[in-house]
Amino acid sequence: QAQLEESGGGAVQTGGSLRLSCAVSGVRFDSHVMGWFRQAPGKEREFVASISRNGANTRYADSVKGRFTSTRDNAKNSVYLQMNNLQPEDTAVYFCAAKRSASSYTTVTLREEYGRWGQGTQVTVSP
Repeated sequence: QAQLEESGGGAVQTGGSLRLSCAVSGVRFDSHVMGWFRQAPGKEREFVASISRNGANTRYADSVKGRFTSTRDNAKNSVYLQMNNLQPEDTAVYFCAAKRSASSYTTVTLREEYGRWGQGTQVTVSP
């Protein structure tokens, strides 16, 4: 049974930083593309970042480019999201997601393609 567990959320002021972690168990981690999504109150869950199986490729939503960085450590079965220069509009519950992939280099942006999800971690950015 796959388990994804996010951590590292919290409350920060505008311009602050947070580093989210997602620990994965129950599946072969390095066979999965990993994604980060977020959902603000009253809004749909939206794509934030994706990282390929081997970590060589990443893709970001335009709203976070240059501020967020996703990395992974396949030896630790973990993926990370470093978030810098946080803004109030980044306030949301952040989810990590996993999609099994045959390609080592593919990133995935569509929410519907991910089959496994964590429970989410709250990020709150105050003005």
